[in-house]
Amino acid sequence: MTVLTLPDIASQTTRLPSTLTWVGMEGIALPAQLGTRSVIVKLDAGVSLDDSEARGIHMSRLYLALSPLEDAPLTLPAVKDILSAFLTSQEGLSQHAYLNVEGELPLKRQALISPLAGWKSYPFSLCCQLTPDGFQAELGVTVGYSSTCPCSAALARQSIQQAFKEDFSEIPLTQSAVLAWLGSEEGILATPHSQRSFVECSLRLAEGENDELPIADWLEGTIDRIETALGTALQTAVKRIDEQAFALANGQNLMFCEDAARRVDKALRQAPGVSGFQLKVVHAESLHAHNAVARSEWNG
Repeated sequence: MTVLTLPDIASQTTRLPSTLTWVGMEGIALPAQLGTRSVIVKLDAGVSLDDSEARGIHMSRLYLALSPLEDAPLTLPAVKDILSAFLTSQEGLSQHAYLNVEGELPLKRQALISPLAGWKSYPFSLCCQLTPDGFQAELGVTVGYSSTCPCSAALARQSIQQAFKEDFSEIPLTQSAVLAWLGSEEGILATPHSQRSFVECSLRLAEGENDELPIADWLEGTIDRIETALGTALQTAVKRIDEQAFALANGQNLMFCEDAARRVDKALRQAPGVSGFQLKVVHAESLHAHNAVARSEWNG
């Protein structure tokens, strides 16, 4: 039996010589190790095509170079090794390599007061590239929270004051009467409007002593910083005592989107291993049909 040499069309020259910035694959499904868990992520893998005469790259070699992600925690050195393998596999065709990872990090979160706990899922992205200028990595994460409008809170308080003045204009002002009034529907005649809100941030990670830190730890640390700064993290399993504590937390953390953005900005500037960031805060208002948005960025 004659063994035929299979054709390698990608190695042929092109009829339209030019370079290309990015060539590769998008939406590759792969299990990746995040902390103690294996989760399915979607990958975009690509390289530049710098040889203007080459017809194409060898995409299957990029795909095969991703396999180490299945067996070890996702870290920056692991990604850098994969990007180096991308360039080596293309036999001098490319000088730039790219890898984007998108997925969701599951974290178990405790209730505010009771012993209950439940799972929350945080969307994240990791965008890395290796170029002649070096290695770059940006870590993105979305964190949801609750926000209560300071303006509507003030208006609600004013309405309650007015109702109190009218109801007690001819009634003796005793502690028991006031206590009963506060516990009635009249005592909460108006309520401030709240909204489910979220922060989207992209952190530029600096190479250094934190390189070996698993990406799952980077993510969890960033999420904790943001939720602590805002004070009103979304909850999972709750009892009534937790609901009451959540209402108290919202009342003590009245926030316009500008307030929330400043809180997160301050928290991220203090995060170790971060050399810059961009963030966007979105308050999906319950009063309006549109959203309130604030943005910030920092180049450390």
